[in-house]
Amino acid sequence: MKKYLWLNILLFCSAMTMAQDHQTDVFKGTIENATYRIFIKMNLIDNNITVPGQDLFGKLPGFLGDSIDSRTWLFTSATLKGNTATLYITNDYGSEDLVATLSYNQDNTFLLKQKEGSDLKIVRDRKWKKLPKEIIFIRKPTE
Repeated sequence: MKKYLWLNILLFCSAMTMAQDHQTDVFKGTIENATYRIFIKMNLIDNNITVPGQDLFGKLPGFLGDSIDSRTWLFTSATLKGNTATLYITNDYGSEDLVATLSYNQDNTFLLKQKEGSDLKIVRDRKWKKLPKEIIFIRKPTE
């Protein structure tokens, strides 16, 4: 009888460990928004993302990039709490910064919410375009 009790406890502990690994794995990889043609490349656990062509910033938790323009928004730090990450973001010039949250949803989407600070902007037709305060991202199919 004691054998079965210990076996059940061991199985429960291993299941909890695997669930925690899955939670942290969702904050690794690339997600995208096809409407605005933007993407987020991130590893909020290991903080080991290098922005292509901008190695001088070193390793970061991630960045928001644009498929059309080379400008980026850098994640200078990130803290995880459950299914939500708080991101401290600055543009690649260092002139604007903001705080946002990135939440993983049950339907396998991510919601980026701008909380305070500057507005996220991208360039379209040689003009700055403000992004909405809330943007839905999905994981790239190739990953």
